[in-house]
Amino acid sequence: MKQKNKLVLLLLVVVLTSSFIGKNENTQSTTKHFQSKTPLLFEGEKHFKSIRQVTFGGNNAEAYWSFDNKQLVFQSDFAPIGANGCDQIFIINPFLDSLRPVMISSGTGRTTCSYFMPDGSIVYASTHEHDAQCPTYMAPEKNKYVWPLFDSYNIYQVGLNGTPPVPLIASKHYDAEATVSPDGKYIIFTSTRSGDLDLWRYEIKTKKLKQLTKELGYDGGAFFSRDSKKIVWRASRPKAQDAIDYKDLLKKGFVQPKELQVFVADIDGKKVQQVTNLPGANWAPFFHPSGKKVLFCSNHETLKEGGRGFSIFMCNLNGSALEKITHSNTFDAFPMFSYDGKYLSFSSNRNVERKPSRETNVFVVEWVD
Repeated sequence: MKQKNKLVLLLLVVVLTSSFIGKNENTQSTTKHFQSKTPLLFEGEKHFKSIRQVTFGGNNAEAYWSFDNKQLVFQSDFAPIGANGCDQIFIINPFLDSLRPVMISSGTGRTTCSYFMPDGSIVYASTHEHDAQCPTYMAPEKNKYVWPLFDSYNIYQVGLNGTPPVPLIASKHYDAEATVSPDGKYIIFTSTRSGDLDLWRYEIKTKKLKQLTKELGYDGGAFFSRDSKKIVWRASRPKAQDAIDYKDLLKKGFVQPKELQVFVADIDGKKVQQVTNLPGANWAPFFHPSGKKVLFCSNHETLKEGGRGFSIFMCNLNGSALEKITHSNTFDAFPMFSYDGKYLSFSSNRNVERKPSRETNVFVVEWVD
């Protein structure tokens, strides 16, 4: 009966998905839902021609584009759209009149870090095969912000044809934060299989693995450049007592993302270059379509107020020409350009009332250089 119920659920997902993706619909013939005069846009956001809010409630983050620039895949814990109180993976077409997210993950366990493959399938990390329940955790110290590193995370691949997710990259360690090269050859992900949080590259055709980073510290959240020749990622490089604390926390299954910088390298992990040299947490980087700049998220301006405010910045690969992109003074992060370079997706606490909120929603803007 359980297998039968799962099959019915998967078939329902297919029907719902096809009903709103609509192959015959011209999804990008109009931007009538994008507003250029709205409280959602703030003074100084000169690169944003117009904006549209895509999700409404809960925590929605890491919204990344499909290769055809028509859909976003993201994670959400918002119960009204089907989440189980723990992050699940959804797809949505941000250009349609009605914004209807459809869940494509199993609906069990906890998921994170989804990304489209060139064929339209999706890779994401999940704990569902380890335990159907949403995993819980207790921070090792009160008032310390940490990220849990569940070793039950494996990376799965799922299509939109009703088939269940299948393991793609799996181990007895933390395997997550997967993204795909634009040429479709590689997946880059973060794993603790080396004993540290390192970047690994998976060749899709041969299934060969290559470790790209080996320095002590957290290496994660990597993305490829548009030409698939470079990678950009966030990393910590703890020294002295910080290194001792880092390793102790890692043994307990946590990482504290308090001091992070942005790095670039070639796709073999060579020619490493530090991009940022700013205080605080500098993370969630993504290449500008030109390949000569990166966007990233940082709290370096709000450290005196506790560092809770994050904005999106842009700079050259050598860190010069630093420019603040978002000005909501809330939380703006996870930027990604559509493959045609016309749109930028990101997650934010901004809202039309311009009131403090803990809700994080997905937004899409028309980008102008």
